[in-house]
Amino acid sequence: MIVNLTPHPVRIYTADRPDGLDDLELGLVRVIDPEPTPARLAVLPLSTQYLEGIRVEVVEYLHTDHLPDPQEGTSLIVSLPVALALLPRRNDLLVPYSEVRSASGTVIGCRQLAQPV
Repeated sequence: MIVNLTPHPVRIYTADRPDGLDDLELGLVRVIDPEPTPARLAVLPLSTQYLEGIRVEVVEYLHTDHLPDPQEGTSLIVSLPVALALLPRRNDLLVPYSEVRSASGTVIGCRQLAQPV
């Protein structure tokens, strides 16, 4: 089972789906709707420093909000920042890969999913 923990539907298109078209249906293989609450990076403030008079907060991004524990047979689609922050601790995370873009350049889907390692 694949669960979408991004805040938007993930549209999977055929490998030969061209970019630059606004037709959301052309080459569409599957739509994976999002769960009600997306997984997000949680920020843990560690300290404050000053650099040339500018306040700089030292933060840690190795934690997430709303990410369930791994379950056998379940893969989770998350944003790339979430997946990268959890490497190599999680092997059940997938990200959209080989994006499909509309005529204006907006990402409307992907041709496949990837598992960051």
